[in-house]
Amino acid sequence: MSKPWERFFYLLTYLSQGSSYLSPRAYAILHRMHHAFSDTDKDPHSPHHTKNVFTMMWETKNIYNAVLNRKRAVETRFERNYPEWNFVEKLGDSWISRAGWGVLYIVFYVLAYIYLDMHWAFFFLLPIHFLMGPIHGAIVNWSGHKYGYQNFDNDDKSKNSLIFDFLMMGELFQNNHHKRPNSINFGSKWFEVDPTYPVIKLLNKLKIIEIRKKH
Repeated sequence: MSKPWERFFYLLTYLSQGSSYLSPRAYAILHRMHHAFSDTDKDPHSPHHTKNVFTMMWETKNIYNAVLNRKRAVETRFERNYPEWNFVEKLGDSWISRAGWGVLYIVFYVLAYIYLDMHWAFFFLLPIHFLMGPIHGAIVNWSGHKYGYQNFDNDDKSKNSLIFDFLMMGELFQNNHHKRPNSINFGSKWFEVDPTYPVIKLLNKLKIIEIRKKH
């Protein structure tokens, strides 16, 4: 995509992730490490080398922070082709920003409770709202490598958890994704529906992004 569109989506990432903002650079590096070392002891987030989903995510957090703050050596092959915007990176990772978003979420819930007659039980969703990024990562990386079926033997334990991945917008087709990591459609079989695929096709048609075929 062009630089202006890249900045637009970078800012949109911050606005949509809010308190659980993740650096595109650090996330890209961890994702590349995950593919290179899938389900081995070098995998930054494999469910097969930790006791439970909480210890997996805690270990992932430590690796993420080390990569984010450049305190961990990263292989040269992983350090390329990712967007950077230092201002948004520092803003999104600051505790002032995270706490500020948290306050906004609480205010929104309180106003909905007062003026929209929202049931009090919805307040139990606040922790999920605070930690949407890590929770999304926990579901994809835990479930996508433990539960479901395999279309391909990828020499790892990646699975397809759903045949219509409405929950994680296609990311639970982990077995397919590990077989064809450069494919824009995470579905493989005719019955596997990746909801993000038509969005990518639309963005390409609108000239917002350019789909490049691998030769």
